[in-house]
Amino acid sequence: MMRHSDIIVVGGGPAGLSFCRSLAGSGLSITVVDNHDAAELENAPFDGREIALTHPSKHTLEATGIWQHIPSNEIYNLREASVVNGDSPYSLHFPLPETNRKNQPIETLGYLVTNHLIRRAAYAACLEQDNITWCLGRKVVSAKSDANAAYVTLDDETQLSADLLIAADSRFSFVRREMGIPTDMHDFGRTVMVFRLEHTISNDHTAFECFFYGSTLALLPLTDNMTNCVVTIDTRKLHTLKAMNDEELANHIAEQVDHRFGEMKLASTIHDYPLMGVHARRFYANRCALVGDAACGMHPVTAHGFNLGLQSQAILSRLILRQAGQGKDIGAAEVLTRYHREHVKNTRLLYHGTNAIVKLFTQESRPAKIVRDGVLRLSNRLPPLKTLITRQLTG
Repeated sequence: MMRHSDIIVVGGGPAGLSFCRSLAGSGLSITVVDNHDAAELENAPFDGREIALTHPSKHTLEATGIWQHIPSNEIYNLREASVVNGDSPYSLHFPLPETNRKNQPIETLGYLVTNHLIRRAAYAACLEQDNITWCLGRKVVSAKSDANAAYVTLDDETQLSADLLIAADSRFSFVRREMGIPTDMHDFGRTVMVFRLEHTISNDHTAFECFFYGSTLALLPLTDNMTNCVVTIDTRKLHTLKAMNDEELANHIAEQVDHRFGEMKLASTIHDYPLMGVHARRFYANRCALVGDAACGMHPVTAHGFNLGLQSQAILSRLILRQAGQGKDIGAAEVLTRYHREHVKNTRLLYHGTNAIVKLFTQESRPAKIVRDGVLRLSNRLPPLKTLITRQLTG
């Protein structure tokens, strides 16, 4: 028997569940499908990833009630940031501005929150609303649509239908493929390794993006004496890092940053992920919309991935609420095409621009090194450019 709801959301990650929270109190019925069970969503394990959040993203999470479920002592301030090219002592520095665009005083460029805590908070917030039906521990094995509805079949042969299907099932989205949405994918041939390090000298809550020759190192400040380390390396060379013991790995990072943080030691488990960029050529199909990484999965160097995911659900939920408030079809083509037009302006230039930056700053030829140094020096001398970037963070 077919079970019908207004909306089916495939994917119980932060983007999909933030979308659900944006529709709390709307009266719209939502079915959430995810391959994890309730215990796994409630107690999502540490995965090494720290999420950099802009001020607008914080406001979105507050408005949806998710921020309130994140332990306050696990929210870390990012006050300043620097970009370093190779072994050059020169850096592109982003200081903390005194005010934001509304001339309001600010105390931090942005926030760092561990990914698994955001996942837990999103699920906890969604448990507070009564318009969600959960299909957990289940996988989608087919998805299709016609003029009247979207249809999903699960691996236990459960059949679901809805006026609108939301694909929030990662940058490798099964639903996106099933719905025939073309996608530009870029395999960087690199792997990201993430872990926490404790150190004896304060990080001054400053993030460092270090473009070395052959690898990239991002240092994200948590407490004064704990930093999240993000190493991006050619996958063919990953074995050299994985072969190191804890002490050797910590010493390797300390040497790369010229011991600026004093003695360092490993303070967490180590995790690694293949690096793949994804941008759907359109963010919708008939009665289906993509949100989060299913729409645009970014290289982590600009730290915009999750922020774009929050923007996607905010735009789509706003359009749906207006459509439902007028008693109109929430899955109508004009709603989905408008969503695409609005969100693609946020993603397309940033996605391709980020990939171009990554290509430049990972080339090891002498001309590329000269250009890299020139880009950093020129950017430092263009206050309007630096202001634009910091305004994107602070809102």
